[in-house]
Amino acid sequence: MKSRINSAISNEEGMTTAEYAVGTVAAAGLGGLLLKMLTSPEVQDLIWKIVQQAFSFLFTS
Repeated sequence: MKSRINSAISNEEGMTTAEYAVGTVAAAGLGGLLLKMLTSPEVQDLIWKIVQQAFSFLFTS
């Protein structure tokens, strides 16, 4: 009986599927957060200012 309990506890069948599911949910959540941030007007303005400053060095004498 004790060996059956130990084998049931130590059996990790299906654990990789659960780990993939958690990783997929985390990646989708992070993607949603990045999408929300990049589409906000404040972040878009910040990115635009950074790009303008980066290219201003190329076009000034």
